Amino acid sequence: MQGNDGMEETGIVKWFNSEKGYGFITPDAGGKDLFAHFSEIQGSGFRSLEENQRVSYVVANGPKGPQATKIQPQ
Repeated sequence: MQGNDGMEETGIVKWFNSEKGYGFITPDAGGKDLFAHFSEIQGSGFRSLEENQRVSYVVANGPKGPQATKIQPQ
């Protein structure tokens, strides 16, 4: 099940590599894991996510398929 572009959704960080600056989020609604890039994490300072961290985000189509944008740690 795919989310609609522009709608805020929630999920859990599956894994995130802070050295490489990306990881994946498992959507609460089910479906494929979403690519998450550090540049989409909202906030200032060092932007990273922790495994099993709850986040909200907006799904958008990226170069390699659906990805999480406007990521907000909960």
